[in-house]
Amino acid sequence: MLNQTNLPIDAHTQVVGVVGYPVRHSLSPRMHNAALAHLRLNWVYLAFEVGPNHLHDAVRGMRVLQFRGLNLTIPHKEPACAMVDRLTPQAQAIGAVNTLFWDSAYLTGDNTDAEGFLRALQEEAIDPAGQTVLVLGAGGSARAVVYALSQRGARVWLANRHPERAHQLAQIYPVESVLEWEPQALRHALHQVDGVVNCTPLGMHPHPNRMPPVEVEALPSHAWVCDLVSQPVETRLLQSARAHQLKAVSGLGMLVWQGALALERWTGVPAPIEAMKQAVL
Repeated sequence: MLNQTNLPIDAHTQVVGVVGYPVRHSLSPRMHNAALAHLRLNWVYLAFEVGPNHLHDAVRGMRVLQFRGLNLTIPHKEPACAMVDRLTPQAQAIGAVNTLFWDSAYLTGDNTDAEGFLRALQEEAIDPAGQTVLVLGAGGSARAVVYALSQRGARVWLANRHPERAHQLAQIYPVESVLEWEPQALRHALHQVDGVVNCTPLGMHPHPNRMPPVEVEALPSHAWVCDLVSQPVETRLLQSARAHQLKAVSGLGMLVWQGALALERWTGVPAPIEAMKQAVL
């Protein structure tokens, strides 16, 4: 049996992967295995569907089996913080982990989402500094986005289906306003924002017809819309943004950049960005 490097999968093959629930829709195995093939590494990247009650077992398994690294996605990013030996400064500040790697003998939790998000915006010539940005959601990805925007000097407004979680997040970061999760309240806010970021799973496979209660037509003509959902690439929210001549940023950019940064943590070598982009496109 061969991995994508055309090297035999043998007793020396190193294992990395992604843990989530659900995770079978993930583009990460395709992207990372293309990168590993480009780097000619005898590694393989797999997807592990692990329910919320079994994350501790999965992390323990990583320790015992000596996996070289893991990515974490919904719903594991926040609880994983308590399951590692160390947190990087970014992960500690954000309160969520999307990457596990070994720093000597210490299992370390990192967060590459924040930097990956900003790099994805930069690729689209978007600089949120001084802008007002509405963030939808209050989970692990939202925490990273709010942190990144705050660090960049943006004014952050927040809305979440469960308002108590939004208010908890607003106590940690300099969130200017917490909005009600209903169309009328959001419609009034949309007139005043420069950007919208969807950090919820609404619109994600297998329910691509869903979307947040955002009336895109209420946004000003210069506004941009970013959807962190990467499967499908063109969500209903992004389709609506493009139909109204707004700049639309898919979740692929952040997927590639956060993945590239994670890969560099694991391998210690620069990630092949173009190979990763082509794999997910």
